[in-house]
Amino acid sequence: MNREKLRTPCYVVQEQKLRENLEILREIREETGCRILLAQKAFSMYRVYPMIGEYLDGATASGLYEARLGYEEMGKENHIFSPAYREEEMPEILRMCGHIVFNSPAQFKKYRDQVRKAGRSAGLRINPECSTQEGHAIYDPCAPYSRLGTTLKRFCEEMSEEDISGLDGLHFHTLCEQNADDLAVTLDEVEEKFGPYLKRMKWLNFGGGHHITRADYDRELLKKCIRHMKETYDLEIYLEPGEAIALNAGVLLTEVLEIVDNGMKIAILDTSAACHMPDVLEMPYRPPLRDAGNPETDAQNGEGYIRPYIYRLAGPTCLAGDVIGDYSFEKPIQIGDRLEFQDMAIYTMVKTNTFNGMKLPDIVLEKEDGTCEMVRTFGYEDFKSRL
Repeated sequence: MNREKLRTPCYVVQEQKLRENLEILREIREETGCRILLAQKAFSMYRVYPMIGEYLDGATASGLYEARLGYEEMGKENHIFSPAYREEEMPEILRMCGHIVFNSPAQFKKYRDQVRKAGRSAGLRINPECSTQEGHAIYDPCAPYSRLGTTLKRFCEEMSEEDISGLDGLHFHTLCEQNADDLAVTLDEVEEKFGPYLKRMKWLNFGGGHHITRADYDRELLKKCIRHMKETYDLEIYLEPGEAIALNAGVLLTEVLEIVDNGMKIAILDTSAACHMPDVLEMPYRPPLRDAGNPETDAQNGEGYIRPYIYRLAGPTCLAGDVIGDYSFEKPIQIGDRLEFQDMAIYTMVKTNTFNGMKLPDIVLEKEDGTCEMVRTFGYEDFKSRL
C-alpha cells in the first residue's frame, strides 16, 4: 500500500526520517558518553520502539501507563517523573522503573524507603528558577509559582543531610523546543545554586525540550555542556528528548470536505484542530502545510509574486474556534483535494480526542522502501468505550 491508497485523516510516520534523527542522537551518545531516553509524552508510537531501542538507552514516563508502555514495549532503562504519585500505584512503578524522580522533598521522604528496599534509584527534580523561554508561559516550568521542581530555598529548608545522602541524582527540565545556548544558560544557574550537591550525586538528568535534531541546533555546544558536567562532577548524564526523536518524521493527511465563503474562502477538512492537533489551539501555533504558504509572511520572489489563493483551513466540529490557520496556494483548492500537514508525529497522536464523536486518524508507518503499513485504525467502539 502507498500513500495514495490511505484513507484520511491519517498520521503517516516516516521510518527513514525517524532513523535519521536517531542516528544524530546516537552520535551524541557515543561522543559524550551520555545516556538518552525517549520522552514518551511527545511520541508513544510503540510500533517503532524496537527500532528506537537500537539507538537509545530506554524511555521515560510521566505516569503509570507510560511507564508500563516503555517497560513492555522497549524493555530497556525505564525512568519516571510525576508531580505527585498515587500510593496504590507505587508498587507497580517500582517493579517497572529503575529511576523514580520526585517533585518535592515531601514526596521523596514519603517513598524513599520503598525505593531503597526495591533497589531503585531515587532522584529529585530541581527548579533552577531560570526562565529561558519567550511567549509560552504555559510551557515554562520556571515561571513564578510553578508547581514543578524544588527551588534552592526549599531544598535547603526541607532536605536534611540524611535526606540528601539518600538521593542518587537530580533532574531539571526547563526547556521547550530550544537550542543548546539556553541549556548552557540553565546549567550556569544549576551549578551556581546546586553545585555543592551535584558533587554528592551519581547522575544528573537534563530533562527534555532539546531540539537536537533540528537543522540549526548547536550540537557541538550540547556536547560541551555534557562533557563539562560529566567531568566536573563525575556524573552520569541523562537527556530526555521527545520531539527530537520524531521531529519532521511524520505527516497528517487530510481531505477537503467543503468550501464555504463568509468574507473569505474557508475549507472544511476531515481533520480537526481541536481533536487531532490540539497543540494548534493550546500553544498556539500554525502547522506547516506542504505546497502552501503563510499569507502574512509569504516571501516574494524576484518578480514580487505571492501565492494568490488564500483559504482558512478549519475542522468539522461544532467548536467555532476549530480553525487550523490561513494558508496561501498557487492555485485554487477543490473539494476532494488531499492536503498534507507536516511535522505531525510529535504531540499529535498522544493528544487526540473524540470530541463531537470525531473519528481518530489512522496510524500508518511508511517504510524506508516507500510502502505503508497500517498500524492502527479506529472506529465507533473507540469513541464509545471512553464514555
